[in-house]
Amino acid sequence: MRQAETKHKKGMSAQRMKRYIPLYLMMLPGIIYLIINNYLPMAGLALAFKKVNYALGFIDSPWVGLRNFKFLFSSNDAFIFFRNTILYNLAFIVLGNLLGVFIAIGLDAVRKKFFKRASQVIILIPFLLSTVIISYIVFAFLSGQNGFMNMSILPLFGIDPISWYNEPVYWPIILTIVYMWMTMGYTSIIYYSTLIGIDKSSYEAASIDGSGIWSQIVHISLPSLRPTIIILVLLAVGRICYSDFGLFYQVPMNSGLLYSTTQTVDTFVYRALLKLNDIGRATAGGFLQSILGFAFVFTANAAVSKYDKDSSLF
Repeated sequence: MRQAETKHKKGMSAQRMKRYIPLYLMMLPGIIYLIINNYLPMAGLALAFKKVNYALGFIDSPWVGLRNFKFLFSSNDAFIFFRNTILYNLAFIVLGNLLGVFIAIGLDAVRKKFFKRASQVIILIPFLLSTVIISYIVFAFLSGQNGFMNMSILPLFGIDPISWYNEPVYWPIILTIVYMWMTMGYTSIIYYSTLIGIDKSSYEAASIDGSGIWSQIVHISLPSLRPTIIILVLLAVGRICYSDFGLFYQVPMNSGLLYSTTQTVDTFVYRALLKLNDIGRATAGGFLQSILGFAFVFTANAAVSKYDKDSSLF
């Protein structure tokens, strides 16, 4: 009897495997990409603890312990680029999600399909543009000689032309606006995809009960968006020590006068790599970003799990 039961179970398992073969084949390209792009490069983390000597090769290069990590903290600009990286990302997380939710709710309220589809395409275009193109669009606005701001906007208010690429005080606002413009389409569409899954009868019932638009947003739309908001925030927190390299390097045109407000960990490591040609220090910078990102996302997820277990990532 036991042998018969065992054979029956094996037969059932084989049938289940055959049933899911198409799904496994669909997963295969993604798994291969994940291994090649995310796991194989992890072997290169050893370079963070070595003084790379091209004559000896990567494997035979001498180990230097944590000396490469001291490079990030021994710099006079360490406080500046860590501060900029964290504060910019905090602003991007808060403002980006608020703007994304606002636009998504607006799109959901639109009834004309043509206008709704056209709006989605228009707001998504900046996300698809190269940062190089965006940097020249920004330059067209802020050029000191013939920029739109200096030639058309500032004269209306009687303000003298501003050398935007020489004045760091304006760039926290400029970079935040550019980032919002670049990413609002992608973020809002994610939230919009959640909103269109809400049963519209909930809104109809609330309207019959006398609830206004604001009340429906607060009691129906936002609670439905909460799991998506939490997931996107947690994912963003995981990259809080990273920065959009193109945004902070290309958009300010690599102006040295703006480093106090545009220098981040990524741009600092890149510029140091260009000057010193030290792969070990560059790898140490990336490794430290990963460790800090893991610590931040683990802490944030623990906080979410404490108050809402179902919305946490793990």
